[in-house]
Amino acid sequence: MSDHLPSGRRRTRFLARIPRRFLALFTLGLTACVAGDGADPAPELVSGDLVLRNVNVIPMDQEEVLSGQNVVIRGNQILWMGVAAVGEPAPEGIQMVDATGRYLIPGLSEFHAHVGSGAGAAANPRILELYALNGVTTARGMLGHPTHLPLRDSLNQGLVLGPRYITSGPSFSGSTMTPDEARTRVREQAAAGYDLLKIHPGLTRETFDAMAETAHEVGISFSGHVPAEVGLDRALEARYGTIDHLDMVMEALVHPDATEPPASGGFFGLGLVSWVDRDRIPQVVEAVREAGVAMVPTQTLMEFHANDLTGDELAARPEYRYWLPEQVASWQSLKNSLLADPDFPSSAHRAEYIQLRRDILRSFHEGGVLVLLGSDAPQRWNVPGFAAHRELHMYVDAGLSPYEALRTGTLNVASYLGEDGTPGSHDWGSGAIRPGARADLILLEDNPLTDIQNTLAIAGVVVNGRWISGEERERRLAELAF
Repeated sequence: MSDHLPSGRRRTRFLARIPRRFLALFTLGLTACVAGDGADPAPELVSGDLVLRNVNVIPMDQEEVLSGQNVVIRGNQILWMGVAAVGEPAPEGIQMVDATGRYLIPGLSEFHAHVGSGAGAAANPRILELYALNGVTTARGMLGHPTHLPLRDSLNQGLVLGPRYITSGPSFSGSTMTPDEARTRVREQAAAGYDLLKIHPGLTRETFDAMAETAHEVGISFSGHVPAEVGLDRALEARYGTIDHLDMVMEALVHPDATEPPASGGFFGLGLVSWVDRDRIPQVVEAVREAGVAMVPTQTLMEFHANDLTGDELAARPEYRYWLPEQVASWQSLKNSLLADPDFPSSAHRAEYIQLRRDILRSFHEGGVLVLLGSDAPQRWNVPGFAAHRELHMYVDAGLSPYEALRTGTLNVASYLGEDGTPGSHDWGSGAIRPGARADLILLEDNPLTDIQNTLAIAGVVVNGRWISGEERERRLAELAF
């Protein structure tokens, strides 16, 4: 296949396989050879510019590694990228970062995130900083509150360290909400400036239909759970923005003629494994694709619930030192209690459930459904920031390539938000690395295309144009540790 690639792409894919200890010498020579090859000339730097020098760029709009790049950031945008020499000697007031041998990817989006409200808001500075320090530079809050609107604005203006924030309003949930109440709430949340509506379980079909009709009238999208009375078919017809947790997909895979399936599917379909008809997967995938609905899997939540790891083993993971001890203890106790419960499904049943969800996730991806990265942090077992990386790693476990997994948290999100530079979209967001894109970036020690685990080998992050070095990151994490 590589014989048909342009020569530059053959070269850069070859470079991706060179061990780091040889890469610095090689790229210095390469830069000297190709500088002045007709690319746009390097800009004149001004005080305050940030330059990442001699870095291997994974642009994400193509599966390739562009070696020996100098990336110039001005304000919160990528100004220029190329191999030409930049700022030699460096003017005063310029941040020069030697990134030789390292790899640059766009910042990640956590598309099912939470921040606190009320008493829980005390944890928000920790949540937001953990997102930022782990290169999660866009987060979509999926349980909104009026206090999240000014928080969103402060984050998006760079007044607070953290990701760009997209927020739902308070959720639509429960069977007691009337259709008229739903219509009123939709209009109120749209007028207040929330970015989307959040759907929780429990809505009656009548109330859901009133909510969906009004949402389309006022031009606000809705996402989240699929109430049982609604079901997947109606959710697709109603044009959800995203269905999160793959909610009600397992139920849709149960054959209509199945003999006595459980009245309740249990935890996101865990109890339905024996009734699922795998031959129905292509039909469901095609229906979701045709409806244009995106999927946010939150696979970490499901796998940590269903796998054989004890609460003690989960709590021993390194990221748990950064999360609230009382919540870690609660998660630990919950998992130990589940495994000790004689009514909890067997290990073999749970393993089959995990594999089935992986197969469904892969089928959605291969069938052209837009899959978006989301872990549900900081819900059970998911530490903000770290959980997005765990989620990526699980997508590779499900059969996606590292590049395909990375797209779920970068270019796929930009496409969903209309920020991918395609005709009819807005200006470039942070889903790819190119001039004009927002400067949300992660600098990695090693190539994530060869091993997705390398996304956690973070050498620095750029958040809304602000450079946080590896040393500053480690210091900040140490201050957050319990």
